Amino acid sequence: MNAVVIAVLVMIALSLLRLNVVLALFIGALSGGLVAGMGYAEVIGVFTEGITGGAEIALSYALLGGFAALIAYSGITEVLVQFIIRALKREESRKARVIAKISIIAALLAVSIMSQNIIPIHIAFIPILVPPLLSLMNELGFDRRLIAVVLTFGLTFPYVLFPIGFGQIFQNTIVTGFESAGTDIAFGQVAPALVIPASGFVIGLILALFYYRKKRIYEPKAFGSEHDAEASAKTISIALIAIAATFGVQIFTDSMIFGALAGIMVFFLSFQFKWSRLDNELVDGIRMMAYIGIVMLAANGFAAVISETGHVSPLVDGIAETLAGHKVLIVGSMLLVGLVVTMGIGSSFATIPIIASIFIPMGMELGLSIPAIIAIIGTAGALGDAGSPASDSTLGPTAGLSADGQHDHIWDTCVPTFIFLNIPVLIAGFFAGMLL
Repeated sequence: MNAVVIAVLVMIALSLLRLNVVLALFIGALSGGLVAGMGYAEVIGVFTEGITGGAEIALSYALLGGFAALIAYSGITEVLVQFIIRALKREESRKARVIAKISIIAALLAVSIMSQNIIPIHIAFIPILVPPLLSLMNELGFDRRLIAVVLTFGLTFPYVLFPIGFGQIFQNTIVTGFESAGTDIAFGQVAPALVIPASGFVIGLILALFYYRKKRIYEPKAFGSEHDAEASAKTISIALIAIAATFGVQIFTDSMIFGALAGIMVFFLSFQFKWSRLDNELVDGIRMMAYIGIVMLAANGFAAVISETGHVSPLVDGIAETLAGHKVLIVGSMLLVGLVVTMGIGSSFATIPIIASIFIPMGMELGLSIPAIIAIIGTAGALGDAGSPASDSTLGPTAGLSADGQHDHIWDTCVPTFIFLNIPVLIAGFFAGMLL
């Protein structure tokens, strides 16, 4: 049995059975490592070394959780939410509520897309923007599974299609993969070849908007303290300055850690709040995000073990030998391999170098065109980023939507995003590989 397949299937199965994701990741890694012939000590050693790769993002999320709590404590989000709720109650019409729901979806979609290309802050905005909106979402009857799909769409669709920001990195990785395989392609050839696969994201989002349109009831739990500071022009101004400082410093330093620290320091140095109270709120916010950080650490350990097994190449080679001469089956299998690898590693960017060196010679031997090979590699890399329990494209939305403990990472984020994003992209990528 292939160690990569075993590890991913064990991890996913245990997660679906509602075993804690951290335990599922470790048991999956252990299973894959043992199947690959690694000893217990070696698996644990590789897993432990891999954890260090996630330390930065875990600390970033913890600090952003603390910053989000300070934003809520300032009263700025409560003022905004209550203003909208009062407006809805005054209007008391179905039309007003529909407009409010559409506006929130459009705003979150726009921000998440811009976070990948225009202002490349990735998932940093989620723990700041989403938790304070939960009470408003409850008032409007949102199904948070829809918001999870919207956010994950915005975190994955842009880098596949648009060649700027993270999209430039993703598409450059494909170009580099071709160069390493001895074939030169122009950077401008990548984006056009990914139009069809990217359309799968759009189709999936439309289906999710229809499927999750019905009202879902959540307990009216507020995010933040029950003793928020009294909102005033000063406190609101401080919150706005802190938000601007966070994003500005992050873009300048390319560090979410220093961005979050900048925002936090604005609150403390404003001297408009008691430091003891700010400290309590900060600790509560960090505690809220601690679990997500631990999952990220475990996900990096899992990815390290997957890579160490060396079973990705044998998996692809076995498929090529078994299905030689059957183009339809090979293209489909190549995409499924990409899905399995990315579901395990949790990063499309890390998947591309692994599969490109194998898929490109295979595609050439099959007589596939360059655009078809690009489409297959791009799709295979992007598959799994949505839906993977180990991906920050799913961990990010969960971090925001579970701030009040009413959103499950696996069943409310990973399963919906897998169904409505991965499956349509898989189908679209298959057609691209066959038609281009």
